Amino acid sequence: MALNTYQLKFIELAQQVNALSFGEFTLKSGRISPYFFNAGQFATGKSLWHLAECYADKILESPITFDVIFGPAYKGIPLATAIAIILSQKTGQDIPWAFNRKEAKDHGEGGSIVGSPIRGKVLVVDDVITAGTAIKETMALLADSEGDISDVLVALDRQEVAPNQTQSAIQMIATQYHINTHAIITLDDLIAFANQDAHSQNYLPELTAYRQQYGIK
Repeated sequence: MALNTYQLKFIELAQQVNALSFGEFTLKSGRISPYFFNAGQFATGKSLWHLAECYADKILESPITFDVIFGPAYKGIPLATAIAIILSQKTGQDIPWAFNRKEAKDHGEGGSIVGSPIRGKVLVVDDVITAGTAIKETMALLADSEGDISDVLVALDRQEVAPNQTQSAIQMIATQYHINTHAIITLDDLIAFANQDAHSQNYLPELTAYRQQYGIK
């Protein structure tokens, strides 16, 4: 499997800022994972800029059409902001973006939504989808708006079936809500990367075994 330029850039950038690590990690589910991803490590302007470029490149090479980018609080907020800036630069278009407050504001302009009006097709951007909670909350937030979630884009799709489930969270969102889901990279992409990267090849057996045990079919 050949990785795109932006996928390789994303993996290398994630490793540089320690957002992506290989080893042995105990997840919230209790599973022992051979890799760990923490988007909170993109904590500088430069790293966030390059991360947003990877999202933008994925959007531009995908059949994604949207009227506004929405970033769920909290990690989605800087993502939506930075991606809108990068896309505006790359396309010359003025890209609307918005995010939500965790608690509704009861003074000033009020409400839970900050930024552009929510109309038409909404592209939700986030770091990962673990249980789909953020998407369900976003759907409830936008229920009274003039917009509908058409696509969701995350940095990493673990392609992992949740405990006591038959689908991953991303698969459930796609099938239950008829939302198009996209990711910059997947676990399969990580395995492909480890297969060709000398420093990561030691983790290839563990990555492959994890995919076989917990991965989607």
